Amino acid sequence: MKHIHIDLGKDSYDIHIENGLLDRAGEFIRNMTKSRTLAVISDTTVDSLYGDRLERSLTGEGFRVHRIVFPAGEEHKCASSLLTLYQQLSDAGVTRSDYIIAFGGGVVGDLGGFAAATFLRGIPFIQIPTTIIAQVDSSVGGKVGIDLPSGKNQAGSFYQPKGVLIDPELLRSLPVRFIHDGMGEVIKYGCIHDVKLFELLETLNDKTIFPYWEEIIERCCTSKARLVERDVLDLGERMMLNFGHTIGHAIEGCYGFGHYTHGEGVAAGMSMLTGVTEAMGLTEAGTTARLRKVLEQYGLPVDVTASAEELLPYISNDKKMRGNHMTLIILKAIGQCRLLPLAAEDLPKYIRKRENQ
Repeated sequence: MKHIHIDLGKDSYDIHIENGLLDRAGEFIRNMTKSRTLAVISDTTVDSLYGDRLERSLTGEGFRVHRIVFPAGEEHKCASSLLTLYQQLSDAGVTRSDYIIAFGGGVVGDLGGFAAATFLRGIPFIQIPTTIIAQVDSSVGGKVGIDLPSGKNQAGSFYQPKGVLIDPELLRSLPVRFIHDGMGEVIKYGCIHDVKLFELLETLNDKTIFPYWEEIIERCCTSKARLVERDVLDLGERMMLNFGHTIGHAIEGCYGFGHYTHGEGVAAGMSMLTGVTEAMGLTEAGTTARLRKVLEQYGLPVDVTASAEELLPYISNDKKMRGNHMTLIILKAIGQCRLLPLAAEDLPKYIRKRENQ
């Protein structure tokens, strides 16, 4: 088993990574809390696959379990779903001395975590992520929230879990598209911080990667843990984790949430931005070709048809805007990135490469 400690003072917690951990979840959670009641928030897909297994593990340690299930899909990470969760938590009699378990992918973690952060002004919660994106990224760091019609993750909070339990074996049930989807975030970590990870990914593909998941998840979570420790509120160095996300979120919004998955949007965003910055001389020559090759290796898009003008309104509503300024994260080379503050009027030229560049 691999353990990663995130040192955040009173909000510190541990990430545990091990194949088969789901069946021992009750044991780990019993060591975290003396609570009797757990509300397990999940979606229809994950609950049908693994809900009974998790409940058996939890009831085996004496917990009373309430399973709360909402429809799967990004479109359900919304205010109406949140209000429904509040009512179900109330109907279940959940109190501030109980725990919430967010059991699922990024949507479940974000929505369930935001419900935990705000119901009764805060219920302790634990993340049990079941997708690649959730295991390597979104379950760690305390960002929780929902989408609004005007943009992705525009209502939310920083609310740290009490622990994260990661079972890489759960990834075996993912459809191929969602393996590819998760690889968008994994490749991001190689790009911004871990050239050895990027080099490993270059030697693998979606069929040969499974024996390496414990190592890959540990590398990604360790990178994120160190950034979160130094910048918990995402005001400086932690912003490096947003590489590809500014354009990626705009792609998701422009095409309607669900047309492109999050990882697909991030992949295209990383590729499009790096093509521009390499042409400007800000990124080492050859970086774009190397990045695009590995993205395509995992079935990810390197571009979309939308113009800069079509994407720009979705960037203007991005929560990373600070007045009339935004900070983009650009690559210096594979494994190295930097923050690039920009005025809003300069954003369009970083979305699309101009013919005279």
